[in-house]
Amino acid sequence: MKKILVPTDFSDQAENALKVAAKLAKRFNSEIHLVHMLELPLELIDPVQGHASRNLPEAIFFMKLAHQRFLKLLQRPFLQDITVYENVHFNSVSKGILEFSKNIECDLIVMGSYGASGFQEMLIGSNTEKIVRSSKIPVLVIKEGGSEFNVEDFVLATDAEPANQHSLQKASEFAKLLGAKLHLLYVNTPNVFKTSKQIKEQLKVFTEGLEDINPKIHIYNDVSIERGIMNFAEEIDAGLIGISTHGRKGIAHFFNGSISEDLVNNAKRPVVTFML
Repeated sequence: MKKILVPTDFSDQAENALKVAAKLAKRFNSEIHLVHMLELPLELIDPVQGHASRNLPEAIFFMKLAHQRFLKLLQRPFLQDITVYENVHFNSVSKGILEFSKNIECDLIVMGSYGASGFQEMLIGSNTEKIVRSSKIPVLVIKEGGSEFNVEDFVLATDAEPANQHSLQKASEFAKLLGAKLHLLYVNTPNVFKTSKQIKEQLKVFTEGLEDINPKIHIYNDVSIERGIMNFAEEIDAGLIGISTHGRKGIAHFFNGSISEDLVNNAKRPVVTFML
């Protein structure tokens, strides 16, 4: 893990994410790329070049203001001895972050969240969904007050579809990086009920050929998949929940359309997403 991208609006939630990124950076000798997106009014956009003109007084003012806030942020003690790059770009939040993450070839995006009330100030509503939905890079979402990020147990929720097997590989690699125990979780619900025998057979096929990963497998019954994931994670006091997303369908369609975005918005624990 060489490059960690942290989008910031300079809020407390964004700083929580930065604290976690700093811990990871110190552990893996990574560099942090802080990025702040300036969404200027349309009349400040240069129609020829397709980006905001940096010569305009308004653009210069907002750029200077952002750099002043970066200067204060970079003085935080938890960033000591870490290589941190500050970046300010004129672009929409979601598009700008996705483009920047691709350009610098980062290994992980770390973002802040308000927790139970969902994503509000950091990346409002659709921006967050667009980033998680479209990012080919894992996205780690840090909840309010979750800057400790001590992960001993990592829960990966799965639908056990063979086509999604590589999500287990990605999660396993991430668990090894963190030194965490990987728990593979299948939630059984009344609406799509399966017998234990059926689920075990499906999980056997799903993990076939991946014997070196060897996750601890769990079957959990609950009223919904979202509730089952959160309840199970609470029972084992998991430090992290992992889920997969379908780029074409968005965060509201995990596992071929069955899980709502409530999991990411309402789970009190950090959540990491992997694109299928």
